Amino acid sequence: MTLRTEPRGGTDRSAALPGFLYGIGLGGFVDGIVLHQILQWHHLVSHTDAHPTTTVAGLEANTLADGLFHVVSWLVVVAACVVTMRQWRAGRFAPAWRFHLGAILAGWGVFNLVEGVVDHHVLGIHHVRDDVGAPLAWDLGFLALGALLVVGGWLLARTSGPSGGGRPPRG
Repeated sequence: MTLRTEPRGGTDRSAALPGFLYGIGLGGFVDGIVLHQILQWHHLVSHTDAHPTTTVAGLEANTLADGLFHVVSWLVVVAACVVTMRQWRAGRFAPAWRFHLGAILAGWGVFNLVEGVVDHHVLGIHHVRDDVGAPLAWDLGFLALGALLVVGGWLLARTSGPSGGGRPPRG
């Protein structure tokens, strides 16, 4: 088995894919654990008339939706693990930490942007803060954080490059 710092016939994007997927999945976990469970600012479908959090049935529906959201987040993290293992088995080095962390931050930011636009604005199924009278500022702040994560992650990854510095992955 030969080890390569660059993917065979690939680009830097293939080296970024595992980190990007980790970022999406872990961003979903942070959102669900911190905003849904710890702070209890909202649930996945808490801004819908059919599932108000003020009734037991509504809270049960929201808890189920949150659980399904966590399953999807978990599956994305599993996909990141599979891609990582496939790349290592193909003889690719682990990427540099700065590159990997940058990809994770960019993935988390993309999660925030997509989730924020789709759930908060297009579908309107919840807002960052369903417990305040004017949630728009919180929703826009969530989108701004997502954009900062994407830009910061991209800059961090760009300044380091994908190479793992010639070291094989630790096993």
